[in-house]
Amino acid sequence: MMLGPGSIEWGSKRSALEKFNYGANDLALCDRHQGEWVGLMNVPHLQLGISDAALMAASANPNGEIELHPHRKFADSRLGALVAAVHAEMVAGFPNGRLFLDSIEQAMAVTLVSGHAVRQRPVQFSRGGLGPARLRRIRELVHAKMEDELSLDEMAQSVGLSTAHFARMFRKSTGETPHQFVLRQRLERAKAMLRAPDARVLDVAVACGFKTQQHFAQAFREIWGVSPTEYRQDLVGSETTCACETCSADAPRLVIAG
Repeated sequence: MMLGPGSIEWGSKRSALEKFNYGANDLALCDRHQGEWVGLMNVPHLQLGISDAALMAASANPNGEIELHPHRKFADSRLGALVAAVHAEMVAGFPNGRLFLDSIEQAMAVTLVSGHAVRQRPVQFSRGGLGPARLRRIRELVHAKMEDELSLDEMAQSVGLSTAHFARMFRKSTGETPHQFVLRQRLERAKAMLRAPDARVLDVAVACGFKTQQHFAQAFREIWGVSPTEYRQDLVGSETTCACETCSADAPRLVIAG
């Protein structure tokens, strides 16, 4: 994806190059096995590689071959949005981790196979979803690795499914992508931990698998509507005075709502 205006000279050999002018967000698709990109490059860009495994998993015929049609210059709103998400993640220092990038790669593979394969085949979607035992196993894995990096491959392997098949079945079962599910589980734990009066926001962020306190605060606000600090302040503000005869009338008692 082009990040600004510029030009690229494309060709199978340097003696037969063709120049293309680009604007920001224009896309180009080439096969790394065919040496398509051999010309001069004069444009800021983000170059991403999609693994053969991801493309095969996105195909309705995983035992066949996937051949993508090269495009020197084209537009695809869904593919462009996915590449832009990767760029934003890179600029931010990859705060969402491996699982987020795995999910983006799977979505890009489905888009490429369904819209840019030379021999287009329908993408196969599974009916039903994951059973209770597999969902329980995933939940246990997520909680066991709350502080660690977790990949889509690891989640799929834990229930004996291919990565693409697992991602589709999981969303059908939960209404969430694996990344959304893991993020919500981490934020649920963070909310519970913040109720402890001596818990520091930074310690909670690390314990819940966030790489930076800034990313933790941003994700927390997006889900709960307040920052972690504001949430703590709301808890402190919910203190009330105990009216029982055995307690001092001036002694504060913390009441946790919800």
